[in-house]
Order: sequence, then C-alpha cells, then structure tokens
Amino acid sequence: MRNADVYIGSDHAGFKIKQILYAYLKKRGFTVHDEGPAKFDPLDDYPDYALKVCKGVLERKAVGVLVCGSGQGMDIAANKIPGIYASIAWNRESAAVAKQHDRVNVLCLAGKLTKPSVAKEIVSTWLNLPFSNEERHLRRINKIKRIENAFLKQHRI
Repeated sequence: MRNADVYIGSDHAGFKIKQILYAYLKKRGFTVHDEGPAKFDPLDDYPDYALKVCKGVLERKAVGVLVCGSGQGMDIAANKIPGIYASIAWNRESAAVAKQHDRVNVLCLAGKLTKPSVAKEIVSTWLNLPFSNEERHLRRINKIKRIENAFLKQHRI
C-alpha cells in the first residue's frame, strides 16, 4: 500500500503519537494528510478530528489513523460515519485481523497506552497487509453494509 493516502488526526492525548506516526509514514513514502491538531491543545475534542480524518478517507478512498487516549473515543466517533469501518488495534495481531478480516479503513490507537515503537509496528502491519477477500469475510462485511444502508434509508439520512 505504498504511496497510499493516509489521513491522520488526534486529540491532545494522542498528539505525541500522531506526530511520531506522521513523520514515520512520510519517511516511508506515504502521502500523509495531517488533519490536526497542529499544536498541542489540552482542551480539544476527539470527535472533531475523527470527522476531519473520516471525510478525507471517504473523499479520497484513502485510509485513516486516529489517536486519542484510549482509542475508544475515536473508534466510536469514526464508526458513526456511514462508509467508515474503524477499529482499535493494540498490537500487530489485532491490526492484521482488522485489515484482513474486517477491511477496516480507519485504525484507532490508544495514545496513552501505546509505546511509539509499538504504534509504528501496528500501523505498518495494518497498512502493508491486504484484505483477504475470503467469502466469509465479504459476507459479514456485506451484512454490515446492509444494516447501515437500511438504517440510513429508514431514517432518511
């Protein structure tokens, strides 16, 4: 997935890891779009950056990386957006399953709980693995898409 567009964002609790991942991905040839924050702000809110990253992911058919304190807030906010399939990854194994089985397009990390070296391994694993295309995984993803589409249609969103 080299030279892929990667959108990245964080809140204050993920700022340090975001900055490290931004430099790491740029150095490895990815086109990285930093959706903020541009500077540390202890009063910022993760939903704002989740929305910015997810818009870029959907508009450019790209992938995204979001970092907050636990990864959970970003995951919740991102998964509210139709077409976004976000997941938290704690290690290389969970990142691999997220990509190969669930075709996750936004990866969420725990800035307060993940060492920078581990964050790099997680993101690298996730970016460099392909989706498996196995029938059972496609079937499950399609069921999720049907749920999403039915909800949007029912509520005229």
